[in-house]
Amino acid sequence: MEQHTGVTIEAIDLAAWAPYALEVQAVAFGLTPEEVAVRLHIVGRHAHQPGVRALGAFDSGRLVGFGYGMPNSREHWWSTVIQPYLEAGGYGDWLDGVFAVTELHVLPDHQGRGLGSALIRGLCDASGKDRSILSAIDAETPARRLYRALGYRDLARAVRFPNTFRPYAVMGATLPLAAAHSPAANSR
Repeated sequence: MEQHTGVTIEAIDLAAWAPYALEVQAVAFGLTPEEVAVRLHIVGRHAHQPGVRALGAFDSGRLVGFGYGMPNSREHWWSTVIQPYLEAGGYGDWLDGVFAVTELHVLPDHQGRGLGSALIRGLCDASGKDRSILSAIDAETPARRLYRALGYRDLARAVRFPNTFRPYAVMGATLPLAAAHSPAANSR
């Protein structure tokens, strides 16, 4: 358990906390109730994957942020979508032996306090892997600035996931993550 800016960060049981995590994601990411229902099923499935790690950020017992990830597998749906994009850029090896940060969200009123940075560091530091990979909306957002500040770089851009209208970027970093230098870079 880690204390950070008045918020406690600790490991959570992803299956048990999934409904609360999706409430955070819905606010932070602007999801519709229909999207939450679909993602709840996905998170429930992920909760039982080998090596999954999940962390929650709690403020007075209320979940205000969360992140989770797992060792990447080429058989995961996400990997099958990003594989052609990575291979086209010569980054196909980033699908093997890496820790995939699957979700990372912090409520807007708790952003800018370093919680996103603390969550992703906690996940990656305990992963036992040498590299990490993730996807983020392909736009100049606080999340993308955070990931860059931590050492992530673009491996593929304009990645299209089925049933999404926004393009994504796939980013990778060697571990341990770099020290983020800008407080503004610590928000998501």
